[in-house]
Amino acid sequence: MPEVSDALLVAGGLGTRMLPASAYLAKENLPLVDVPILVHLAREAIFAGVKRLHIITSPGKNLESITQNHMQLKHKAPHVREMLLFPTEEVEVFTHVQAEPKGLGDAIYQALDAVEGPFLVLLGDNLIMDNHHSPNTYHPSNASKLLVESYREKQKPCVGLIEVEQVQHYGITRLEDDMISEIVEKPNPSDAPSKWALCGRYLFPSHTKDLLHKYDHETHGELQSIALQQHFIENEGLVGVRLKNHQWYDAGQPMPWLKSQIDHALRREDLGDELRAWLLQRLQR
Repeated sequence: MPEVSDALLVAGGLGTRMLPASAYLAKENLPLVDVPILVHLAREAIFAGVKRLHIITSPGKNLESITQNHMQLKHKAPHVREMLLFPTEEVEVFTHVQAEPKGLGDAIYQALDAVEGPFLVLLGDNLIMDNHHSPNTYHPSNASKLLVESYREKQKPCVGLIEVEQVQHYGITRLEDDMISEIVEKPNPSDAPSKWALCGRYLFPSHTKDLLHKYDHETHGELQSIALQQHFIENEGLVGVRLKNHQWYDAGQPMPWLKSQIDHALRREDLGDELRAWLLQRLQR
């Protein structure tokens, strides 16, 4: 069975809902307290066993810092050297440009000529965290690793799922055991088949490029990736990997990202106690 050696980090969005900050700094480089989103995603993918990272960006978007050597920082801050993104013997980093904002399916397509075998996809503004450490004690999320383990066991494409309350904002799945039988986009709460939402983690098989030709953007538009997943549901099957002990942090809008910062900091052993005490004091004013 082929190994999962490639991961696509989808960072092509313009981040208009995070303006003006995203005009100065790509939202994928925004820090969750002190670690940039893209570093979290890269370390998660590497922890899952990949050897090649493919960063999908848009024209003119500044993500150059992710491939810089950062030698001066390695010497000044040795405790973070394993977190810094640059090509090493451990992992190669490639960039691919999505010329127009045509959705997730088209973004994935841009990298597939350079991908070998099954591959992970991680959305660039979604962090799925089960560890909340400082850079000194950093450990990556195991979300992508759980998808790889599912693929090895079941030999079927799979997606990550997180349970949500506001189902009307997400793609919601109908599940039969761990197999997805339906995906409903942004259902009314009374019509939702479950509370398990697609959360920006996917593991797709090697023939995905052929399927994206079949389910093309011209026909399916922004729902191209949903058409792809529907094909898996109706054919080889699509596994839903429930990520039960993870927090979902969304950098797509200011309020969710502010809540993410606070939640993550409260969970960190180096920051939580002091921040909690300050919040309690501040809320009493």
